[in-house]
Amino acid sequence: MRSKSLILVMSFILAGILVDSPAQKMKKVFNGKTLDGWAVPENNIWWSAGKGILSVKNGPDKKGSVLWTEKQYKDFVVQTDFRFGGGTVDSGIFLRNDKQQIQIGISGSLKRDMTGSPYIPGKGYPVEAEGVKELLKTDGWNTMKVEAKGNVYTVWLNGQKVMTYTSENAIEQGPIGLQLHPKNEMSIDFRNIKVAEI
Repeated sequence: MRSKSLILVMSFILAGILVDSPAQKMKKVFNGKTLDGWAVPENNIWWSAGKGILSVKNGPDKKGSVLWTEKQYKDFVVQTDFRFGGGTVDSGIFLRNDKQQIQIGISGSLKRDMTGSPYIPGKGYPVEAEGVKELLKTDGWNTMKVEAKGNVYTVWLNGQKVMTYTSENAIEQGPIGLQLHPKNEMSIDFRNIKVAEI
């Protein structure tokens, strides 16, 4: 009887933890069918949506593009699955502006994978995410979660914390962006894009 009571109490405690967890407050910002809720670039030839997947591929002139959320955020957690496509994938998640980015794929400047690391213009990659080589699936879906709390960025890759960085020049509020790097032949897919305000 005592063990049943203990199990019941633990179940209530666990339920309370789960309800308060940021994961439970995550809201879809991609409906899997259209680009509604996103500021679609003019003359869009790069971004497409369907069957639960947001795809991006460079055009013939290899021009870059960023797909921004229409909504602006202060402190938030953004989570997405991503899957590398063809070419040399150089993508990332922009945090509130195009000057603060978490890299996905190959760094154009370093010519190696820097997934999970922050790229800050003028500083390059001030820190490098740890353990990515062992965690990253180059031929399947990966899950990246990024927390932007004030000027502190924390990144998880496939459930493992890989990086924390304090930015000296983070801005207070702005949209979240997904990047297609210019001067590159590449494609990448995203799905299950969710955001929680914290």
